[in-house]
Amino acid sequence: MSEPAERAQKLDAVDELAGKRAEFVLDDVVYLDGNSLGALPAVVPGRVEDVVRRQWGRLRIRSWEESGWWTAPERIGDRIAPLVGAAPGQIVVGDSTSVNVLKALVGAVRMAGEGRDELLVDATTFPTDGYIAESAARMTGCTLRPVTPADVPGALGDRTAAVLLNHVDYRTGRLHDLPGLTAAVRAAGAVAVWDLCHSAGALPVGLDEHGVDLAVGCTYKYLNGGPGSPAYLYVRREVQDRFDSPLPGWNSHAEPFGMRSDFEPAPGALRGRVGTPDILSMLALEAALDVWDGVSVEAVRAKSLALTDFFLECVAAYVPEGRVECVTPVAHDERGSQIALRCDDAGDVMKRLIERGVVGDFRAPDVLRFGFTPLYVGFADVERAARVLAQTLA
Repeated sequence: MSEPAERAQKLDAVDELAGKRAEFVLDDVVYLDGNSLGALPAVVPGRVEDVVRRQWGRLRIRSWEESGWWTAPERIGDRIAPLVGAAPGQIVVGDSTSVNVLKALVGAVRMAGEGRDELLVDATTFPTDGYIAESAARMTGCTLRPVTPADVPGALGDRTAAVLLNHVDYRTGRLHDLPGLTAAVRAAGAVAVWDLCHSAGALPVGLDEHGVDLAVGCTYKYLNGGPGSPAYLYVRREVQDRFDSPLPGWNSHAEPFGMRSDFEPAPGALRGRVGTPDILSMLALEAALDVWDGVSVEAVRAKSLALTDFFLECVAAYVPEGRVECVTPVAHDERGSQIALRCDDAGDVMKRLIERGVVGDFRAPDVLRFGFTPLYVGFADVERAARVLAQTLA
């Protein structure tokens, strides 16, 4: 047995989160793509069957009240809240990430007030966020300026209305300075909007602690909610009465069953709701969140850093020098929960890795991306992935 393999065994033996692996449906594949789609929590199928057969099949319309369907968006939001450092009553679940980015950005510009007509967007952002930002700028009459996160403090001015930033870069895994950038945006009188898709469930976020006004995130990555599971919107308690959503719907009305022609927004984060909740996917997500019972985000972060450190060590030990280049920052305070390796023939390499039982993903033109989900990825998985990568590149 190689020295890395022996180390992996010892690390797995003392891993306080190792028992969580049994709460997921897994096989002998090394699954390092949880930053795209989380694995299935074992409790979900039975819970979804109950929703379909009993709640929908037998109770039917009664389930809106008797099964708690109507309050699911805010109830599940309160379960997500501790994972992103938020107190209850500030997160509502529903719609897609893209829809929530639009709500947050337009709402942020409206909150910023008169005289502010510039919107800054992370120049390295996931494409959809950029598309939404461009549309939000047109809708609000703002000028859109793409800026790298590091350059945001110098780009802020008295005309800046809102800034859309990613907590973790989807391609490289770089972790951006949420506390520092939020403070700079607020000091400039603007509103910070954070995309948490690649950080929620992988590392501490601290929304309340750091004074974030608005944030959005998906639930199908590290939160394991399932394909297309609904996203969420965070509205800080102190700004809720000023949050003016561009998508007012009957579900965000103060009296949804009043059927009034005039719109009066619901109190609190509920004004972030729009239409009828996606009950099947929403309740699957609620069941999936059971795996977080008894788990601290700090323990998840500690293991995430240990896993990614160990992967880099194994890659250095097994892969011929110069064959791959790590584009993820080595510094812990600049790293999310993934490792991105640049490789000339990355697309073909990833296909061969998947054929050999190591699943990551490829990002054009030359990046191999590996996500490390601490709740079900172990150190033996990491060692095997690096060893198979070396064999594939040989």
